[in-house]
Amino acid sequence: MAASKFTRGILHKPRWRISENQVTPEAVFNDRRAIIKALGLGAVGASLPGHVQAGLFDLFGQSEAQDPFVTKKLDFSQNQAFKADDILTPESKVISHNNFYEFGTSKTDPIENAQAFKVEPWQLKIDGLVDKPLTLDLQDLTTSLPLEERIYRLRCVEAWSMVIPWVGYSLGSLLKQVGIKAGATHVAFETLYDPEQMPGQKSRLMGGGIHYPYVEGLTIEEAMNELSFLAVGLYGKTLPPQNGAPIRLVVPWKYGFKSIKSIVRIRVMDKQPPTSWNQLAPQEYGFYANVNPEVDHPRWSQATERRIGEGGLFSAKRIATLPFNGYQEEVAGLYNNLDLRRNY
Repeated sequence: MAASKFTRGILHKPRWRISENQVTPEAVFNDRRAIIKALGLGAVGASLPGHVQAGLFDLFGQSEAQDPFVTKKLDFSQNQAFKADDILTPESKVISHNNFYEFGTSKTDPIENAQAFKVEPWQLKIDGLVDKPLTLDLQDLTTSLPLEERIYRLRCVEAWSMVIPWVGYSLGSLLKQVGIKAGATHVAFETLYDPEQMPGQKSRLMGGGIHYPYVEGLTIEEAMNELSFLAVGLYGKTLPPQNGAPIRLVVPWKYGFKSIKSIVRIRVMDKQPPTSWNQLAPQEYGFYANVNPEVDHPRWSQATERRIGEGGLFSAKRIATLPFNGYQEEVAGLYNNLDLRRNY
């Protein structure tokens, strides 16, 4: 696909836009290992399950991090009046606090292990039940459609959350380009499989027990919803590898594991595709994975969440989790005839 530039027209602020006072504030944190040691929690933490350890360590945060990966500024336009409310949150937390098991299961493993990750050459294939199958190269990912910035809440299934300014375009706009055939019901996604670059893929033990490559899926209605977003950047720059370079999915009303990273294939299907966490532990991770404070994870409550970076170094401040992560008005209609307690 030939590269081209686009200029966005005037935008009207939709309801899902997040105002300045909701954006995650900047905070400077001490080294978590030193804090855990000082509080005498080392031996206790070692005996806890992985998800509980993650929540314990996240309480204290991490040092400010500088991402050594070379990112580039993205060319996107925005109405200035609309931009006034979109104050960017600091990058340090978002680039250093990641779940990306392809690079390791610790929150700091991705930033430490992904810096040699190569995104060029890259190919993203869109195929299946489409009229015009398409393959996009690295340049196409940022030039084939107009880029826009969206500030979305990200709610992890581990009951922590962030607020992130993404740059990209709607998934639906890309699917419209290829044309959806009659009978299509789902869209499947697949992450790059490259064990030499992604050490977590070398064995199930190293990669948290997941069968690789990582796969995810949405219903066709979810994929075409205006909130479903393909991000090629954050904070006005291209994605760093630990955040899913060069392109990732962002589905803000679902738990974060649905937002698959480093995508190499999008396939339109006539049946529900397999998804990685559902394959690993179906009793804990359903296909839909909608944020639902009334349906707990088998091992912890989902009624509240801890916003990363808020409340100071030793704060355990929690906020109420909202149905569909606060995007109920835009997406609840997708599930009118579905029991979300059974179809979690």
